Amino acid sequence: MADDTDGTLFLTSEECAGLATPAEYVAAVREGYRQRGEGAPAALRTKLMNEEPPGMFTGYSAILPETGAMGGYMYAAGFGRQDAQFALPLFDAESGALLALLDGASFNPFKTGAAGATGVDALAREDATTLAVIGSGAQARGQLRATATVREFETVSIYSPTTDHRESFAASMNKELSASVAAVASSAAAVEDADVVITATNSSEPVFDGDVLEDGAHVTAMGQYDDVKHELDATTIERAKYVLDLRERVMDDAGSFINAVEEGVVSEDDVHGELGEVVAGEVPGRESDDEITVFDSGGTGIETVAAAYMLYEKAREQDLGTELEFALASEALTGE
Repeated sequence: MADDTDGTLFLTSEECAGLATPAEYVAAVREGYRQRGEGAPAALRTKLMNEEPPGMFTGYSAILPETGAMGGYMYAAGFGRQDAQFALPLFDAESGALLALLDGASFNPFKTGAAGATGVDALAREDATTLAVIGSGAQARGQLRATATVREFETVSIYSPTTDHRESFAASMNKELSASVAAVASSAAAVEDADVVITATNSSEPVFDGDVLEDGAHVTAMGQYDDVKHELDATTIERAKYVLDLRERVMDDAGSFINAVEEGVVSEDDVHGELGEVVAGEVPGRESDDEITVFDSGGTGIETVAAAYMLYEKAREQDLGTELEFALASEALTGE
């Protein structure tokens, strides 16, 4: 627990950037999911929609008792701005003190990537060497960097619809990773023979044909949290052992699973479990080399709080950030 004499530390997006390696993010997030698997509370994402001006206000939260932290994200999109800002309050889980306020934009792909990598580590074959990434944006970059820390990939195939995007992404990651990274001309070319597939897109429709998946493949889907959008087709969901971050999402915003239910190929009983339950050993993960597994990552307060607390500790050690003063309710909530 932090010293009660400490103020609230404000960390800018620039100060958060570069504070931790992808492997450190993965370690923190994996531990967060272990706690979730043993009962740590986490709330379903809340999306409040507004018609005029059009926009969405989003928030989600979690408590990680063993880490000693609680908090979550809040952000807005739309409302007349073609942009967004991410505010992350971080509280001490024992005292309730407001430890920090983070500008959460820069570390978003790192903590989200770490959640995906935790899924790969828990569910993919140990001998996985070939990786397919569908998408070429910031989230795809975060997923690839993190996932490369949990398996020794030899080849990585990149596909996104825009040729320049996939080629420049592949070229930059080829310099950064030990694996051979190359752009390919179709999602099918990326997915066939892949041991691990990551989808990180904004597509409303499936981005590959589930029949192309090899037996024994693992898929991490993280591009959508919308009941009417689905990166994965019903065939993929039907063939796979299906794991997600929060069970409550299943018929709320897990669009790929909802679509498969609507097509009649699965039911809610086909949810294998939460990622945290697998990490904690409460439910089995992969049980054979030829089964297909899916981790549906919609984004939760679990990875957010786990990563934020890790950054907070590092910032304290390096004397980063600006001290802010927040009044105690017992002193300020007087009505005077």
